[in-house]
Amino acid sequence: MTAKPQKTPSLKRVKAAFPWALAALVIALWVYDRWVTSFALGREAGAGLWAFTLEMAAFLPAMFVLVGLFDVWVPRRVVERHVGRESGPLAILWMVLLGTLQAGPLYGTFPVAVALWRKGTAPRNVFIYLGAFSALKIPMLTFEVAFLGWQFSLVRTAVTLPVFIALAYLLERLLPADVGIPAEADAGSSRRR
Repeated sequence: MTAKPQKTPSLKRVKAAFPWALAALVIALWVYDRWVTSFALGREAGAGLWAFTLEMAAFLPAMFVLVGLFDVWVPRRVVERHVGRESGPLAILWMVLLGTLQAGPLYGTFPVAVALWRKGTAPRNVFIYLGAFSALKIPMLTFEVAFLGWQFSLVRTAVTLPVFIALAYLLERLLPADVGIPAEADAGSSRRR
């Protein structure tokens, strides 16, 4: 009599279930705090989850509407001409301006980055946009100037901006030439597997 091989969950299933398991753990800690005994960690975890959920519910719908409008209204040839693979140094300025002028949390930049990539933006310019948003956006700079002074803010900007640009060019060189974002239909079919 031979033993049947044990089925192990695939890594994809574990990765897909992880966020849901984490949310369930936070909710369980909150429930434990509310109905079993006073548990400060559960109270803080529940309050954090609720605040994050409200922030996402307020921010993400508007972000997706704006990304959808960008996708429909801006022709691909315009994006490719200004920030595509053949674009010049002016593209760096466009990406820094886009990243600096946009407001919101960092997770709000990723739908924009995907839309830019799909419209033909060069990978280096997408990386410059992400770097500029994470380090140079105006709301963050105003707080930085208020707490640390404008001299510190200017020096930090003068140091970080060239680093982001150099890293963007390096990352583009390290990427395979045929790398791309999967099409929406491919992403949906891979989820069903």
